[in-house]
Amino acid sequence: MKTVQMKKAFKKAVASLLALCSLSTAVLTAYASEPYDSYSYDFWNDPIPAQAAYKVNDTYTGNNLNRTRLTDPEDELFISTTTKTSLAGAKDIYFEETLEEFWVADTQNSRILRLDKDLSLIGCYTGVDKSDSGNTSFNNPNGVFVVVEENGDVMMYVGDTENSRILKCKVTGGLTCENMLEIGMPESAIYTSKSKTFLPEKMLVDGAGNIYAVCTSLNAGSAQFNAAGEFQGFYGANRVEVTGEIIRRHIWRLFASDEQLKSMQSAAPTEYKNFDIDDEGFIYTCTEAANTTTDAVKKLNAAGYNIWNNDAGNEYVFGDIVTGGTWDASTNTTYSTRLTDLDIDEYGFINILDYATGRVFVYDEFCSLVTIFGTKSSTSDQKGSFNGPNAVESAFGNIYIVDGIKNDITVYSTTLYGSYLKQAVLLYDDGRYVDAEPYWQEVLNRNGTCSFALLGLGKAALNKGDYKLAMEYFEDCYAQTSYDRAFKYYREQWLQDNFVFVFLAIVLLFVLGITYSILKKKGIIKKRERKVKKKAPERKKTKKELEHEAELAAQAEAEAKAQAEAEAQAEAQAEAQAQPEEKSEEKEEE
Repeated sequence: MKTVQMKKAFKKAVASLLALCSLSTAVLTAYASEPYDSYSYDFWNDPIPAQAAYKVNDTYTGNNLNRTRLTDPEDELFISTTTKTSLAGAKDIYFEETLEEFWVADTQNSRILRLDKDLSLIGCYTGVDKSDSGNTSFNNPNGVFVVVEENGDVMMYVGDTENSRILKCKVTGGLTCENMLEIGMPESAIYTSKSKTFLPEKMLVDGAGNIYAVCTSLNAGSAQFNAAGEFQGFYGANRVEVTGEIIRRHIWRLFASDEQLKSMQSAAPTEYKNFDIDDEGFIYTCTEAANTTTDAVKKLNAAGYNIWNNDAGNEYVFGDIVTGGTWDASTNTTYSTRLTDLDIDEYGFINILDYATGRVFVYDEFCSLVTIFGTKSSTSDQKGSFNGPNAVESAFGNIYIVDGIKNDITVYSTTLYGSYLKQAVLLYDDGRYVDAEPYWQEVLNRNGTCSFALLGLGKAALNKGDYKLAMEYFEDCYAQTSYDRAFKYYREQWLQDNFVFVFLAIVLLFVLGITYSILKKKGIIKKRERKVKKKAPERKKTKKELEHEAELAAQAEAEAKAQAEAEAQAEAQAEAQAQPEEKSEEKEEE
C-alpha cells in the first residue's frame, strides 16, 4: 500500500513538473493577454495550469452599443434627449436563435433592450400598450424571454419584478409592444411565499407555451402557469440540504413538547436563482446559496424530477472544488462558490456563472468539467474581469456575460485550443472515440496535463484494438476501470496470438509427464536413493578433559562405595537389634 502511495506521489510531482515545462511558453503567453489564470483540476482535485479555451474578444458599454440612437431626434428609436444611454444594473440577457438577436433586461433603467448579432441597438421597450392593470411602464424588470411563433410574431415575456407581474408582449416596432397576457400573484391556496408577494425575476417558456417563473422568497420551486396564464402549481423544488443543524432539529423534535414544536422553525429548501431550457425541453436550474451541495445544479424533466438524482448524480460537483473556498490575495478575502446563472448552448455544453469569483465553469452533457475561465476584480477598467456578473448567454461560439456593476457586456470568443477541446468532447460524448483522436492529440500537444485528453486517447486506442497503448493512457490519467478493461482485452489478445505456442507447451509437458511415469515403472529410470549423511568424526579429547573425567569417575565410584558401606552397616545394625528380641520370645515360650 505504501509503495502504491509513493508511486502516485512521484507521478503527481513528475506530472506537475512536466506541465510547468511544457506550458511555460504557451501558458505565459495566454496569461499575458488574458486577465485571468486558466486552470483545471487533476486526479487529486488540485488546480493545475491549463491553456485558455476562451479569450476576451471585446467589452460593450453604452458607447459601442450604439445606444445614442435613443437621444437622437432624427433617429426612429429616439425617446428623449435625457434618456440614459448606459446600462444600469442589467440582470438578464437572452439570445433568440431565429432572429439572431440579443434581448437585455436593463433593470435599473426599467427597460428591455433589443440588440442585433453585433450587439448594436435595434429596439428599446420601456412599457406595453393596453395593460390590463392600467400600468403600462416597466418597473425594474429582472428577466426577459423571447419566442418567435410560427406566424412570425415576436413574443416578449418580461419579468416585471417591482410591478409584481409577468407580461407577454407582442413586439410591434422598435419602441412599441402590445400586451397579450398579464399574470399577477396567483389567487390560490397552494401559492406560498415568505413575504406573501409575487416578485418574478427570471422566466422561460417551454414548447407547449407553459410559463415558468423564478420568484424572490419562493422556495417551493418555480411558479408554473399554462399558456392562458392560469397558475398550475410549483415545479422542481430543491431538496433540504442535510446539515448538522438539520440533524439536531430532527433529533430534538423526537423529544420536544407540542408547545416547543410550535415554536420551532421547520427546515426549508433553498430557492434556486436561475434556470435555462435546452432544445429537448429539459430545464436546468442553479442555486446561488454559498457552499451549497444539494441540488446546486439540476436537470429536470417534464415532471420536475431531477434526472441527475441517482448514485452517479450524487457525486456531481459544480463550481470550484477547492476546500474552504477560493482565496483572493488582492482583496484579502475568501470567495465561496455562488452559482448565479447558467446557459445551455446549442451543442449541449453547460456554462455556469459564479457570481463570487466571476468565473465561468463549462461542463459537457455528462457533467464532466471541460474548462474554466473568467475572473473577478475590483478594478472597473480591467477588460474581461467582472464586479457583479449577473447573467451568461452563448451564441456563435462565444460567451456573453452581463455585469450589473460595471454596466457592460463582455464577449469571450473560443481560442484554437478551445475549438479542438470542444470538438473532441462532442465526438467523445457521442461515442465516436476514434474520430475524436486527432482533436485530443491537438489538445494534448497544447496541454500535456489534460486528463480528459488522455482518457479520450485511451478510449480511441481501446476501440482500435491497441490495448497496450490504451493501458498506458489510462494509467497516466488514473482511469482504473478503463485500465482494467483494457488489461482484460490485452490478456485475451495475447492468449489468442500465442495460443499455438501455449497449447504445444501444455501438450509437451503432458507427454513428458506420461513418458517419465512409464520409464519409471519399467525400471529404466531408477528411483533415486536418498543419501545418508555421514556422522562427523568425534573430536579427540584433550589430556585435561580426560583427567577431569577420570576424577569425576573416581569421585562417583568413591561416593557409591561409601553409600554401599553405609547401607551394609545399617542392615547389620538392624539384624543385631532383631536377635535379642527373638531370644526373649523363645524364653517366654519355654
